[in-house]
Amino acid sequence: MSANLLQKIRILLIDDHSLFRESVARLLDAEQDFEMTGDCATVADGLALLRTKPVDIVLLDYDLGNERGSEFVRAAREQGFEGQILVVTAGVAEAEALQMLSQGVGGVFFKHSSPALLASSIRKLMAGEISLEERYLKSLLATASRQNDRRKKFTERDRQVLRGVFEGLANKEIADRLQISESSVKASLQQLFNKTGVRTRSQLVRIALEQYREQLF
Repeated sequence: MSANLLQKIRILLIDDHSLFRESVARLLDAEQDFEMTGDCATVADGLALLRTKPVDIVLLDYDLGNERGSEFVRAAREQGFEGQILVVTAGVAEAEALQMLSQGVGGVFFKHSSPALLASSIRKLMAGEISLEERYLKSLLATASRQNDRRKKFTERDRQVLRGVFEGLANKEIADRLQISESSVKASLQQLFNKTGVRTRSQLVRIALEQYREQLF
């Protein structure tokens, strides 16, 4: 398929460091399937751009000087933005990260990682997957408080499949790891969807982090 027939992923970048914005925008705009629709440094400017330009995914720094990325997440959702949000940060406290995940953030990406990994994370989110580094996910889970026991129990197979989902693995990759059929993975995912009352992988990860943390490991 030619480049001009590709459905490009439209990206908005919000970061208070102009050099970082310019560098990332230039790198991402060079990708055939990406289109930079804008960049800015503040929550207000980001919300204004959302109202005037179509955006599929927002790359959001958590520390915006006197503002916090969580302010943008809350306001953007209230404003009706239904696209993906990926927090791209040098670091964020675990409590704030968990709060933003519960608000609908699709992942957390660290700035020290490579541009290729950032591009991969964007594509994963747009495919309905989650994007969290394993060590960060484990840290979130390790420090989270336990929930009550009134929820439906996860089986060992549920947990095995969930670990694959957390890592961004496709159904076939999970099947290969567990040495089961791809249809069995799909059945396990459907069972997890039914247990948690969700419809997508991203929603499953958020609900698992928020409500089923004590059952994950």
